Amino acid sequence: MREYLLVMFVSAAVTYLLVSPVRKFAIAAGAMPAVRARDVHREPTPRLGGIAMFGGLLAGLLAASQLTNLGRLFVQSADIKALLSGAGIMFVLGVLDDKWGVDALVKLGGQMIAAGVMVWQGITVIAIPVPGYGSVPVTPTQGMLISVVLVVVMVNAVNFIDGLDGLAAGMVCIAAMAFFLYSYRLWLGYGINDAAPAALFTAVLIGMCLGFLPHNLHPARIFMGDSGSMMLGLMLAVAAISITGRVDPDLITEQVGSQTTAVHALVPIYIPLLLPLTVIALPLADLLLAVVRRTWAGKSPFAADKQHLHHRLLEVGHSHSRAVLIMYFWAALIAFGTVAVSITHTGRAVVLTMAGLCLVGLAVLLMPRFKPRAPRAVQSFVPPRYRDGEPGRAAESAGSVASAERGQDAEDAQNAEDAEPAAMAELSAEDKALLGRLGTGATAAGPRGERRS
Repeated sequence: MREYLLVMFVSAAVTYLLVSPVRKFAIAAGAMPAVRARDVHREPTPRLGGIAMFGGLLAGLLAASQLTNLGRLFVQSADIKALLSGAGIMFVLGVLDDKWGVDALVKLGGQMIAAGVMVWQGITVIAIPVPGYGSVPVTPTQGMLISVVLVVVMVNAVNFIDGLDGLAAGMVCIAAMAFFLYSYRLWLGYGINDAAPAALFTAVLIGMCLGFLPHNLHPARIFMGDSGSMMLGLMLAVAAISITGRVDPDLITEQVGSQTTAVHALVPIYIPLLLPLTVIALPLADLLLAVVRRTWAGKSPFAADKQHLHHRLLEVGHSHSRAVLIMYFWAALIAFGTVAVSITHTGRAVVLTMAGLCLVGLAVLLMPRFKPRAPRAVQSFVPPRYRDGEPGRAAESAGSVASAERGQDAEDAQNAEDAEPAAMAELSAEDKALLGRLGTGATAAGPRGERRS
């Protein structure tokens, strides 16, 4: 665990330190597009944050190669080289899109090429474990298709949720944490060495996200862009594929005593594709809804719009920060709930706990207008929007002053109207006639004809 934590720290530190120079480079290079109609930020913000994240990936893997235990993976497994190849292609494609823009079909083709390169180097599904039956081997063609589809789906799912400050990085970090716990338990608890690469990839991924998040939280100083979001999705897919079909259920059965107990204790062992899909359940649901919505409207599935899940949360009335936290909550509930079911023998307790948390999440989801106020003792430590006192009293007093001024004006007008009849009563008949002609635009000298003569 210490080696994984060290790799995580190195990746986070390098990513964090690289963001500032990358931001200056993005501004100088003009990778700062104007605000579009579907954007939620108000000012142009530089992209290319994926450059810093790619630096964190390289630094994390370099640190791992110098460690005693993790260094062996670079000799025993070809997954690391395959990951670097695919991530490099995806990174270059994302940088081109962030700076100049790339057509959606071209981008899809690049994603498939990156996935194909990794498959050619060995990251592919070789078997699918089925409950009660065992591992079902797949042909090389079938394994290639499954792997490419999984990579493309995860890449676009993460890319689709990159619409709010800190949303994509935070949700991928939560998913990576859940997947790391799952992979590390298989590697350490059951001695399954094939799970070690997935644990390393997710540890590096956690560090990349944690290092980037401080710069990307609302209001964001920089966006990761497609160079970052597509790379994060690819790393999640690689972690899933590297463990899928390489875990032998018979090893678990021998250690826990029976196949029934093994199935009950480690459900994702038999359906390992379930976990990577659940850790990105919200991005995947958003992706599927977007495809159905755009296709139903006769548009391209890649046509951008402002109807994603996070956009709908803003329309309901949630603030930017609260919408992001709500997405974090549901992502963590689904991902860690799946991991909890796979490692505990008391599945009923886990299900009841998740049901209770779902009710809490629904209550928060349906209360967009609720604005919590901090106690007076801690108001000096919280943002102004959570404080009671001076701002509210100032607004109230300002409203009172404005109301008093409006009341005084109305009273003066009423007094003027009451005083007008009394003043008119003191005038003679000739003066009243003169005032009448002046009020209608006539002159006191009489008609125009008389004035001309």
